Amino acid sequence: MGTASSLALQKTYQKILREKESALEAKYQAMERAATFEHDRDKVKRQFKIFRETKEKEIQDLLRAKRDLEAKLQQLQAQGIQVYDPNDSDSDDNQTTVTAAGTQCEYWTGGVLGSEPSMGSMMQLQQTFRGPEFAHSLIDVEGPFANVSRDDWDAAVASLLRVSPHVPQALWSNTVRCYLICTPDTKAELDIFIKKHSSVLRRMCEGLGHFYLNVCFPEENAASYAVERKQEIERSSVCVLLLKSTHLCSSLVEDCEEAFVKNPDGHPLVLYLRTEEGHNLTAPIRQLLERVNAADKAAKIKVVDHSGSAEEGANLIYAQLEKVIKQELLGLEGADVDSKDSGIEEGHEEDSGDVLWDLHDEQEQIESYQQACSSTTSQLGFQKYIDRLNDMIAAPPPTPPLLVSGGPGSGKSLLLSKWIELQQKQSPNTLFLYHFVGRPLSTSSEPVLIIKRLTVKLLQHFWSISGLSMEPSKILEEFPRWLERLSARHQGNIIIIIDSIDQIQQAERHMKWLIDPLPVNVRVVVSVNVETCPQAWRLWPTLHLDPLSPREVRSVVNAECQNVDFKLTKDQEKKLERHCRSASTCNALYVTLLARMITRLANCACGQTLEQCLHCQDTMSLYRLALKMTLNSLSTDRERHIMREILCLVCASHNGVSESEVLDLFPEVELPVQSSLLHHLNRLCIVTLRCGLIRFQHLQAWEAVRLEFLGGGSSSTTYREKLIHYFNQQLSQDRVTWRVADELPWLLQQQEDRTKLQLSLLNLFVSQNLYKRGHFSELLAYWQYVGKDKSSMANEYFDSLKRYEKSCESEDSMTKLANLYETLGRFLKDLGLPSQAVAPLQRSLEIRETALDPDHPSVARSLHQLAGVYVQWKKYGNAEQLYKQALEISENAYGAEHASVARELESLAMLYQKQNKYEQAEKLRKRSVKIRQKTARQKGHMYGFTLLRRRALQLEELTLGKDSADCAKTLNELGVLYYLQNNLDAAKVFLTRSLEMRQRVLGPDHPDCAQSLNNLAALHTERREYETAEDMYERALDIRKKALSPDHPSLAYTLKHLAMLYKRRGKLEKAVPLYELSLEIREKSFGPKHPSVATALVNLAVIYCQLKKHSDALPLYERALKVYEDSLGRSHPRVGETLKNLAVLSYEEGDFEKAAELYKRAMEIKEAEPSLVCGNAPSRHSSSGDTFSLRGPAPLPHAPR
Repeated sequence: MGTASSLALQKTYQKILREKESALEAKYQAMERAATFEHDRDKVKRQFKIFRETKEKEIQDLLRAKRDLEAKLQQLQAQGIQVYDPNDSDSDDNQTTVTAAGTQCEYWTGGVLGSEPSMGSMMQLQQTFRGPEFAHSLIDVEGPFANVSRDDWDAAVASLLRVSPHVPQALWSNTVRCYLICTPDTKAELDIFIKKHSSVLRRMCEGLGHFYLNVCFPEENAASYAVERKQEIERSSVCVLLLKSTHLCSSLVEDCEEAFVKNPDGHPLVLYLRTEEGHNLTAPIRQLLERVNAADKAAKIKVVDHSGSAEEGANLIYAQLEKVIKQELLGLEGADVDSKDSGIEEGHEEDSGDVLWDLHDEQEQIESYQQACSSTTSQLGFQKYIDRLNDMIAAPPPTPPLLVSGGPGSGKSLLLSKWIELQQKQSPNTLFLYHFVGRPLSTSSEPVLIIKRLTVKLLQHFWSISGLSMEPSKILEEFPRWLERLSARHQGNIIIIIDSIDQIQQAERHMKWLIDPLPVNVRVVVSVNVETCPQAWRLWPTLHLDPLSPREVRSVVNAECQNVDFKLTKDQEKKLERHCRSASTCNALYVTLLARMITRLANCACGQTLEQCLHCQDTMSLYRLALKMTLNSLSTDRERHIMREILCLVCASHNGVSESEVLDLFPEVELPVQSSLLHHLNRLCIVTLRCGLIRFQHLQAWEAVRLEFLGGGSSSTTYREKLIHYFNQQLSQDRVTWRVADELPWLLQQQEDRTKLQLSLLNLFVSQNLYKRGHFSELLAYWQYVGKDKSSMANEYFDSLKRYEKSCESEDSMTKLANLYETLGRFLKDLGLPSQAVAPLQRSLEIRETALDPDHPSVARSLHQLAGVYVQWKKYGNAEQLYKQALEISENAYGAEHASVARELESLAMLYQKQNKYEQAEKLRKRSVKIRQKTARQKGHMYGFTLLRRRALQLEELTLGKDSADCAKTLNELGVLYYLQNNLDAAKVFLTRSLEMRQRVLGPDHPDCAQSLNNLAALHTERREYETAEDMYERALDIRKKALSPDHPSLAYTLKHLAMLYKRRGKLEKAVPLYELSLEIREKSFGPKHPSVATALVNLAVIYCQLKKHSDALPLYERALKVYEDSLGRSHPRVGETLKNLAVLSYEEGDFEKAAELYKRAMEIKEAEPSLVCGNAPSRHSSSGDTFSLRGPAPLPHAPR
């Protein structure tokens, strides 16, 4: 046994020995192979070095030959021989790609070194060299279309927009007001229309976020409402006249004169004429029709001639009105708006991407500003304050925010509005972002919404709405970073004005960014009530509004008296003057209110009124007296009751109540009574209409109503209950308008009814409405109040959706369901809950694929949102697949050049960028930018051709008069509008007419002639008619040099474009003095250390390089680099560009080592911040320097409903 085991052991030992020997053998062989490999590698390295050294000269010769060839081509072009270059762009002077707006979408596009080479081989640096690049700056691209100068762009578009969503111009305060004029024998048609059809029109308008109101004054009491009728006609969106062949009453004739004869172009007009066989028109009616016809020169009145029944007549009126409202008032161009999820909403979805904008917040701000500007009191000795504001704004940076302080009613809002208005005229290059804070707890005082609105407006001005975070805390945190980044790209100043900032909830905590140093070209002006100003802000430079002087008091009182044609006696004037001496009785609001009370009740005992007023020692007691006196002036108890109820409802509501809501709540109220009451309360500075809602004009008016009618607020509960009942009724009819979403949850929160609040939030359409309008923070605050965290809120929504799904059967309800699931998914994704966002987005995708079609465009939307979740998870492979699917569907559905295709391309580009696949990202981004440019041109950007066309038609009518400077200005504006519509032939006609008229009226050397020449030159450049363009630019430059100051922006503009043209035509020597002069102007305008001066330095250096004057170029590059580093920081993309240019210069000079070093640093900057939209460099101006990353760029927003 032992022998056997020892034999076995021996065998095993020998086997192990053999294995060890073979392993050693293999090791020696491997070492031998490694030595050979190393020898070969060294040999290859040596060969490569020899090859590189021998080839270097050849490569330089090739490059030289290439440059010579390019110079020859330029000479040929200069001689007028067209050489086709597919990449030739007229829009810029720096070979960068321009987005729809003309803003560079990527700092690195098509730069010096083409696609980004690695540092591994300097050969790539040589091979991809394409000549130095020009620095980009918003200065180099004027307005959204490259060749239109910024001034002209501003002038042409000022009447269309103020960098905001399309707010329908034809609506007065967001309300479709239909003014109806009828004779007794057409009352039948009117009654049928009001009972049967107007509710349909109202539902349509409310579904689109507007109010609808029928305005009609019955014949029997129309005479007693003359003032109100005139005012209502002025405000109306459309007027309808119903006539038959009988007599006319005087009020009807007056209304016709006002609406149809005096101002036929003021609004769309509809004339319904009921004729019967055997009945001829009476003489008065014939005469009236003749006058109407004579006034209607443009044949715009829609005539409905009808001889059938009253019911058919009402149907015809309805059909005509529906068409007018859709096409002319809301600019829907025949869109189908019946279904709640019609193409309109789809379109908004497509365009708004991930930025959720609230049209109503924006309209409220525009109206607050316009109302303050048009106030008669706004002339109040403000010049001294305006001068001081201008001085403070012009102070050298860094400048802390500027505080405008004063007591309540001292005229802070009026001053700021007037100042903005003047500044906008004087400084067209300054971007103004303003916000007027309303009363506490209203939407306009919600800090997150304010900052979100300002951020979106800022981004939108630069035409790059990038993935803006919707998380409330992030919105506040990221604003200073956006401000810093975008201010570096803006030529002029950016001025942010926040009025009544101390009314913002927890202002100090939420407005922390004010304490940080502001970027050099940003100024902030805030107004505060002197008593409630936070302590930390009192150290800022302050402009305090003094009480009115006796002379100013007199001028306010006199202005009010003149308005109503009333005169005070000498004795009364003295009493007033003596009374308005204390601080509380000589502020602007007190004096205005006092003057209006005296003149308003002038027909009664004026002396008595005055005595009562003089007992009031402050604005609050005067307001309370105004309320009592207005009540006493009403003729019936019913009217007094109505006034009280309306004011109490406005007081108890979140944002006010609309006129149509008041009429719903009080069916016994007739419109004339309501109209008259609101007119009187508006005159007494108590209420106003903003965005279609009755609101208080001043905080003190609200306070006075609370004290006078609500027992200091103790009876608010009753009125809140009334409103809750009203909005709940709308909810039960499955009508969720923006009003229900704005008011109901807020009212329930005020009533501390958590159960009902949760129920209202679980009505998915309420939450969807709030989310889609960007009222994110509100929605979260409600859930917090109910006691739910984000996660349990997500579960509640998901369960609620599953329950709702059981009731969905029709295709329409399934579409709505898919939209709800998508909204929930987006909401949760934005809240940083990707794991919970996947299920609803997945369900939305399933429903759309089955209910609609796997290739339906909305399926692409679901895929896009799902991909976004995978990006958050860093699962880039899955995201790429989904984006590619979405891209394919969009291309098949819309064609290769649609905005939604651009959106998918951008998302894919961002994805590749995150994975450092820069070349792939660049390719997609370039393609997306081309689409954006094209669609922007086709659409006249997001405001729609409807608006451009309507404005162009209005202007054409104005130009039919005699030759005048104004008429020539209008012709110029028309030319620019047609240019924006890409109708170059029409643009040329109008611009030429403008030039000829200006030469006749003003003389050939007037600066206005230079403007026309400049625009015509731009148009010829667009058509590549360079010789004509050059001649016109040269003529414009001559005029501007003689007529304007050497540092005038218009002169700089012409200089720059002529220089670009010279460069394009190879006339580099002629371009040099222009670039030098341009640099000089910028140095004078901005000082030597401003980024735009660095831009001019780079542009001049580039020209020197092209002329081979390297020694002249080097100090300019070095100076530009220092300015950029000092003003924008060492890691800013522009620093990177300048380093790349310096690398090329060093290379040309033969200093390859320095070139490599500079290029390496440029690449480090590029990798640290690949583009504006996904930058993660900490802000130098924010209090927390932590890094952040934002989602990819989304399309420009249409305002969601």
